[in-house]
Amino acid sequence: MILYCATSNPGKLREFTLAAERLAAGRFTVRPLTGIEPCAEDGVTFEENACRKAIHYSRHAPGLLFAEDSGLEVEALGGAPGVYSARFAGPQACDQDNNRLLVARLRGVADRRARYVCVVALAERGEVLATFRGEVEGRIVDEPLGAHGFGYDPHFFYEPFGCTLAEAAPEEKLRVSHRGRAVGAMLRYLLGQGEGGRQINASPR
Repeated sequence: MILYCATSNPGKLREFTLAAERLAAGRFTVRPLTGIEPCAEDGVTFEENACRKAIHYSRHAPGLLFAEDSGLEVEALGGAPGVYSARFAGPQACDQDNNRLLVARLRGVADRRARYVCVVALAERGEVLATFRGEVEGRIVDEPLGAHGFGYDPHFFYEPFGCTLAEAAPEEKLRVSHRGRAVGAMLRYLLGQGEGGRQINASPR
């Protein structure tokens, strides 16, 4: 079954494809939807942005489509960068720019608690069918560690692994990450193994 995906981020697309292969035994093929005018991401929550994108892009998809919005919430920064994670250091910022600003903002701060959040919205023909939320708790470290992952992964230390998410193998990261949990919940929902309803929280209790 083909699942269309609204993303131009190669890192996210790799994780979505891996999730379909590993979490749903290859029963879904993730295919990016291209050539569509971008959707404004001006919502104030991850849920708002994910749903806006899903509604916008699913109107152009020949089948089911999912869109996601995700980011980093840092306790000492009042939840920032949040929905602005990808453009924390400015509209044209790259991962390195955002990470440098994050470390600078936390210089001298003892509380390094942070969480990754992802919300996936599943839609068809302009209507959201369900949303799925995943979270993972960690802490921010000053020095970037690891060559895997993207975004803030080199600075996001995950205690159960004893390393950053950028040091973890992609399969291991998928098992615990915010994106893996949210996408996994969506796949289980589509396979008839998940809960029904508008929002499904895929985070550990």
